[in-house]
Amino acid sequence: MTATNRRSSLGLEDVFGHEGRLAGAFEGYQPRAGQRRMAELIRDAINDQHTLVLEAGTGVGKTFGYLAPVLLSGKRALISTGTKHLQDQLFDRDLPRLRELLGVEAKVALLKGRANYLCKYRLDLAGEQARLPRRDDARALNRIRDWAGRTIDGDRADCPGVGDDHEIWPLVTSTNDNCLGRECPLYDECFVVKAREKAQKADIVVINHHLFCADLALRQTGFAELLPETDVVVLDEAHQVPEIASMFFGEAIGSRQLRDLAADTRAEQKHEARDQPGLAEAADTLKASTDPVLEALAHIDNERLPWAELADQASVTEALDRLGEALDGLVRELEIAAPRGKGLQALLGRAQGLRDELAAFREGKAETQGHAVRWVERRTRSFTLHTTPVNAAGQLKSHVESAPRAWIMTSATLAAGKDFSHFTRRMNLDDARCEQVESPFDFPNQAVLYLPPNLPEPSGPGGAREHTLASLRAVYPLLKASGGRAFLLFTSHRALKLAAETLGEHLTELPLFVQGTQAKSALLEAFREAGNGVLLGTQSFWEGVDVRGEALSLVMIDRIPFAAPGDPVRAAREQRLKDKGLVPFVHMALPEAIITLKQGVGRLIRDTADTGVMVLCDPRLQSKGYGRTILDALPPMRRTRDGRVARDMLTRPTESQEKSAENAI
Repeated sequence: MTATNRRSSLGLEDVFGHEGRLAGAFEGYQPRAGQRRMAELIRDAINDQHTLVLEAGTGVGKTFGYLAPVLLSGKRALISTGTKHLQDQLFDRDLPRLRELLGVEAKVALLKGRANYLCKYRLDLAGEQARLPRRDDARALNRIRDWAGRTIDGDRADCPGVGDDHEIWPLVTSTNDNCLGRECPLYDECFVVKAREKAQKADIVVINHHLFCADLALRQTGFAELLPETDVVVLDEAHQVPEIASMFFGEAIGSRQLRDLAADTRAEQKHEARDQPGLAEAADTLKASTDPVLEALAHIDNERLPWAELADQASVTEALDRLGEALDGLVRELEIAAPRGKGLQALLGRAQGLRDELAAFREGKAETQGHAVRWVERRTRSFTLHTTPVNAAGQLKSHVESAPRAWIMTSATLAAGKDFSHFTRRMNLDDARCEQVESPFDFPNQAVLYLPPNLPEPSGPGGAREHTLASLRAVYPLLKASGGRAFLLFTSHRALKLAAETLGEHLTELPLFVQGTQAKSALLEAFREAGNGVLLGTQSFWEGVDVRGEALSLVMIDRIPFAAPGDPVRAAREQRLKDKGLVPFVHMALPEAIITLKQGVGRLIRDTADTGVMVLCDPRLQSKGYGRTILDALPPMRRTRDGRVARDMLTRPTESQEKSAENAI
């Protein structure tokens, strides 16, 4: 990254003070002590080049709290966000606005993973493949072709008429496996290359955690060239990083990769090796060989199963034997065809890589040494064989310590109460400074935490179904009192489905918005516009969702979000903790549940004028010893077991309603 450093003469008082730049730009601005404190801590970390782990409560103003000291420092910085949506928000809105306010001439670049950029070579190839997954894909392909001639940066999110989740995109974007690199005939027109070149020249590069971790793991997608010259790394929504890192520091081979390899081989064979029918036959054999594996795994009830429970099943091992033989056959044919073109050479490398990954998975050397766990993921139409590190902390620490620089890791949820040890252990941060900046919200007056009495245990005689129905009975009067304006958040899709069916029958006067019926962004927009909606969602609505004002006044969470049992990676991590003399429930399950619950609870109060009721329907919060630990880690809302208190909170006039009444008099 080569850029011009320009340290600003402004101080933090010039930005956050009563007469600072923010006060002059935003009507009604009130300085926030927490935001100022956050900025001071980050300024010191940048100056001292140390690692700061900082939990900033909801309403602190976290984004400007870290952007201001980064911009004022004049240092080269890498900012990584939890989602592409937040990444775009930083690049398109927050950074330009603050850069202008501060008068800082920093060059800013946006860098996404290569799958987000149109690949012109694969776009040309797609026209020859005749393997469009859905009937309307021909129209989508034509729209992409039309847009390809106009787009400047090739970001697929900007393509009109083709959603970011459309099935056509894998055909016209590249991966690390199928990219031809400098051998590509369209290399000079490559949007990925252009995005990297901009990043190289920038003072600040905005990326996301998936790209951050993928680049740390692969060291070949451009980030390896950025990090050595970066003075500051900011990880926003840092609580997500350990899990994402585990995924990228592991290995995986799946049916989608294999089928894509077969399809790409078919396309190149038609283009470069028409006189080698054996190549097409080998590709077809590979594609067909994924079906027996899927059939052999069809009996598995759990979508994630340790390999140890499958390794002795003849149907599984025989299917994988045939898959390995199919890969060997394709490699042999590609070795013959490779001299004919760069595309065929790249396919040979992919086939050899997948063959070696399959062999490594079955050998299980990393698992034998205790560093990783092998497991199988089975879905309706696909499977993936995973080798996941039990703990990615070692790899993360090596990058943190690779050169003197400041590392800022921030989120609204990093600590379990006041304890950061769960996060720092997973990140292997021995010397990090850990700080909390409290939320400025007046939680005792803005929110009531309602704990309904007499609810059955989720694992009680009636099971999860009876618990869900009892939870709905408890929240039903509150939905009536609030006139909707509610999120009902569940820990399982089964509970979500039951709730949708039950409320659809008994709550006909209020509009229901159910996860899965439309895209998340569209669902949220419809909920906001309705003004009296009830949104039902699972994990994806627990964080990264911001609904302010009167549109949301009631949030229900059905259960303490303990991780589901049976996950092979978690089982391996639990064993690792036991080997160290630690208790897995205390040192992993409980802090994880607290952090996740804090995210869900954080949906309710998003502004100083917001009021509402949080309903937690898990009786273990009152009956188990750890319940108090969980409750004490949440914002200090006024607690009650009396439904009348909760209803009164929902029916009292809001601040905006009181102002409207005053104006009407």
